[in-house]
Amino acid sequence: MRPFAYAAPASVPEALAALMAAGPDARFLAGGTTLYDLMKLGVEAPPAVVDVHRLPELAVVDTSGPDELVFGAGARMADVAEDPVLLSDYPMLAESLAKAATQQLRTMATVGGNLLQRTRCSYFRGGAPFACNKREPGSGCSALEGIDRAHAVLGTSDSCIATYAGDWAVALIALDAVVDVLGPDGARTVALADLHHEPGSHPERESTLAAGELILRIRVPTTRTARGSTYHKIRDRESYAFALASAATAVALDADGVVTDARIALGGVATRPWRAAAAERTLVGAPLTVDTARRAGEAALAGARPGRHNGFKIELAVRTVTDALRIAGERAVQ
Repeated sequence: MRPFAYAAPASVPEALAALMAAGPDARFLAGGTTLYDLMKLGVEAPPAVVDVHRLPELAVVDTSGPDELVFGAGARMADVAEDPVLLSDYPMLAESLAKAATQQLRTMATVGGNLLQRTRCSYFRGGAPFACNKREPGSGCSALEGIDRAHAVLGTSDSCIATYAGDWAVALIALDAVVDVLGPDGARTVALADLHHEPGSHPERESTLAAGELILRIRVPTTRTARGSTYHKIRDRESYAFALASAATAVALDADGVVTDARIALGGVATRPWRAAAAERTLVGAPLTVDTARRAGEAALAGARPGRHNGFKIELAVRTVTDALRIAGERAVQ
């Protein structure tokens, strides 16, 4: 156990001030379901933690607005998943939360903190003697020549092939969500599509947040397309397992069954939440059939680079997109 200082400020400005005063290695603490894990693994050893999980301004959830849904970063995953508006009008959002982790973790974890969980793999968690460029930049990547069954096939580099494990961000990116952040240099808004880095040559840099920035809220533009949506997750076991492949899909159809709008994002197969814009374009203006859904799935996996043991993920992801589009299409006509 490494000793660390603890602060529980009463407001967001106080939290930012406390973090800056504690130094560059201090960390915000919300649900703690990721930070505690990383501390036990020795990946994180903050000299101080600033607890923000009781701040009321971070817990606000408003799904009643005409233009956008608003989720405070400190809202619990379990609570947001049960929001009536999400269950009826945005099932992909509710399902992405309900299918993440276990009920115990969802009751503690926050929707803002969930976005920042580490892109990781068993070699990252294992530590020495395994090389990991995320834990120790420049040390190498044991996964490249190791067991890579669960690793990414999209967005990889010669430095890292770890998979982004989250579900919530996959659904959010499909709906053009943005996050509002506040830090030492003021407030700014970041498109969720720009929040996560691909590994490139610096896999230790996973998000575009600057030092000391705190996510305040997540905003999702309202859209009727989301009524016909789903989050389809394929995993080795039903509970407490990351996706081998997942798809967040939404479609809008005209009276003849022709697609007028399509949203597709992938999880479990990429180094970050992966929006499949090219796949969406193959659907718009075409009828939603098994064949067109399959072609969209194939377009979503274009450019995939399999490793030694994860080549099966490509076909699995194609079928996952195909099935997800079928489910979304059925809901779109209800």
